[in-house]
Amino acid sequence: MSTPTLPDTSSVPTASGPGRDARPRLPLVVPVLALGTFLMLTTEFVVAGILPEVAGGLGVSLAEAGTLVTVFAAGMIVGAPAMALLTLRASKRLTLVGAMLVFVVGHVVVALASDLGVLLVTRFVTAIATGAFWAVAAVVATRAAGPGAGARALGVVTAGGALATVLGVPLGALVAQATGWRGTFWALAVAAAIAVVAVARLVPADDGSQPTSSLRAEVAGLRSGRLWLTLLACATTTGGVLAAYSFISPILTDQAGVSPSLVPLVLTGFGVGSFVGTLVGGRLGDRHPGPVTIVTPAVTIVVLSAVAVTTGAPAVTTVLVVLLGLSGLSANGVLVHLAVQHAGRAATLGSALAVSAFNAGTAAGTALAGASLSSALGVQGPATLGSAVAALTLVPTVALAVLRRRARRRT
Repeated sequence: MSTPTLPDTSSVPTASGPGRDARPRLPLVVPVLALGTFLMLTTEFVVAGILPEVAGGLGVSLAEAGTLVTVFAAGMIVGAPAMALLTLRASKRLTLVGAMLVFVVGHVVVALASDLGVLLVTRFVTAIATGAFWAVAAVVATRAAGPGAGARALGVVTAGGALATVLGVPLGALVAQATGWRGTFWALAVAAAIAVVAVARLVPADDGSQPTSSLRAEVAGLRSGRLWLTLLACATTTGGVLAAYSFISPILTDQAGVSPSLVPLVLTGFGVGSFVGTLVGGRLGDRHPGPVTIVTPAVTIVVLSAVAVTTGAPAVTTVLVVLLGLSGLSANGVLVHLAVQHAGRAATLGSALAVSAFNAGTAAGTALAGASLSSALGVQGPATLGSAVAALTLVPTVALAVLRRRARRRT
């Protein structure tokens, strides 16, 4: 994938010293895009934290209200690649601004509507816009960061999503308690409106230096075997972690004996670990993509296996959950970067398919983990299943590392 001509910052002295390997600062547009992913991951997960309030306000059952989460995931799976193709020749800045505007309008509609059907349609449309934002933001961040810093930039953008579990979801729940569940969606709409201004001002306009692509070229990018190995890793790494995380509350209370009042604190620990791990994974991923994408699922397998066999030990399980956050999703930014690379000129479609793979893995892992609860494994089923799914990640990531090493030997 070609990148725009950027100033040579490799020789600019920094605080690390003139003779050391100094990395240039990431452009301001990268944290702005991270803000966008923060808002979009917050709206995906916040419904789970305010589900009783939503159900009561709409006069529906918890199961019916829960479909607001399911339909959003479905919209992300469909929307990311579809919008990547539909906006193929559109300005990247215009696409991002348009997606954010749909996000704002969607949340205003949800805050005003009283019919569940209207809410479901609105959430689905909002999710499609969210998928478009994720796909294009990954490409814009990679290009803005320049050669050698793409994984680091995507680590920051992905960390914005990880921060949603630390700040976004708890804050959304607090707003709902203070103002009602509609207040949460009003707050997200206002925050997104501010983000629209920042995106419009800071995302560079397309200057014609990037080669224009066509539908045929995008589809041709799907022939890359490395791309599909990367997408498989995206699905399994997320599916393994979310299989356990989706049922972390009963794991903590029924299996580990953690007090229900302490569950939010443990989840905050997971979120902090995920935020830190994503940033570290991104910083290491530019130079060492193979080790990062192999070691992280290997650690996740060990942690999930330990969670599955640990009972009646609140402190131990709490530490394991934090470690799960630190390792489980920390390679996601690197995997998106690899998808963009291996897709060649179909970079936006590669990024979009990575988003779809993450959501598909989440949906499949959560469904299988839910089914395992009624098996002989009981509450230990989600972590056991998650460990097995995470182990599948080693197949594509090891294969990618071997292919990368062979390519280096040939060159």
